[in-house]
Amino acid sequence: MGCRHYYSAVLRTHQGFVAPTQGKLLNYVHRIPLGVVVQITPFNHPLFIAVKKIAPALAAGNSVIVKPSELAPVSLLEFSKLTQEAGVPDGVFTVLPGYGHTTGKQLASHPLVRKVDITAGTQTGRALGAVVGANLAAFTAELGGKAPIVVFDDADLPSAVNGVAFASFIASGQTCVSGTRIIVQENIYDKFMHAFLDKVEGIRQRMGDPLNPQSSMGSVISSKQLERMEQMVQNRESGEIVAGGERMSGKSALDGFDFSRGSFYPPTVITNVDTKDETWQEEIFGPVVVVKKFREEEEGVALANACKYGLGAGIWTCNLPRAHRVADAIEAGLVWVNTHHRNDPSSPWGGMKDSGIGRENGYEAFEAYSQSKSVIVNTATTEESRVTDDWFADGGGAKRYG
Repeated sequence: MGCRHYYSAVLRTHQGFVAPTQGKLLNYVHRIPLGVVVQITPFNHPLFIAVKKIAPALAAGNSVIVKPSELAPVSLLEFSKLTQEAGVPDGVFTVLPGYGHTTGKQLASHPLVRKVDITAGTQTGRALGAVVGANLAAFTAELGGKAPIVVFDDADLPSAVNGVAFASFIASGQTCVSGTRIIVQENIYDKFMHAFLDKVEGIRQRMGDPLNPQSSMGSVISSKQLERMEQMVQNRESGEIVAGGERMSGKSALDGFDFSRGSFYPPTVITNVDTKDETWQEEIFGPVVVVKKFREEEEGVALANACKYGLGAGIWTCNLPRAHRVADAIEAGLVWVNTHHRNDPSSPWGGMKDSGIGRENGYEAFEAYSQSKSVIVNTATTEESRVTDDWFADGGGAKRYG
């Protein structure tokens, strides 16, 4: 795994430093572990997201307790067996399944826990952040998202259509950086929508047995999530459904799979949604996108920023200056240009606004799992120190402290 290799390299190459000081003092600074850290991970990408947190925490020298999602604990439990076989000492890495409102809260409030790192919804992040803050522990939170994808009229149309479909419907839309607000410049809007809806229909037609490699998109995580998503779409106050919009039933055209055996929802596209509508503002966490058109660049940026979330965003354009200009103006911790979802372990990952606090990945994550420690050594001779460091000596002139 990339994270494992990256933080192995960080562990071997990171350096402390010597701070400049006045007088005959040597002040060196190095980093030490925080202690016991807790990581609360989600059901989507359950092993991948967990490893992104585990790798820097262990590399920094901490003991780690992971509470996986109650909906997807098995991969972490199997991973813990591998860590034992690899020689990780007992107690250094522990997987503790349970519910967030009980097990998660108890872990976050324990006085021995010095950091809590979560990937969850924003409401959960706020609640746990209050618990962690009361304990004066460190806190990192990767929370909700509502990623805008801004498609300019100079974009390569086939690439933009393919890229937006990937951003929106990969993992059935169950990613924090899923492209859920599609913002298309008016000169290309009709052509884009025609090609995009063809792509959406192709995805729908190829949905089937999740174990079939030819199946294009699978179920959402649970019937509860399916019902929540249906209610958000049905109760919207604006917009027109131009694709999808109802749970799937009957048999798959691809392989005859019975859709009643899961929580299947087709890729759904809603146009002309008001920016105050729930479907524009709130994370749906499923294969549902809303689409709006814009005229000028400034309007496109304003629409992209018209949301409380700021985790990921995408831009499609062949204009290089515009790409840099718009990427700088969009309020998001991650901005992709002519691609989406791509990320390296060396690249920080995290959000602005209500999308969280702190960063995963990169050297930032390693430092967030450690703390600096300064050691100040007097290098003067004993004879000199007897004179200069006798603060309360009889007589003598003015002295300087510090």
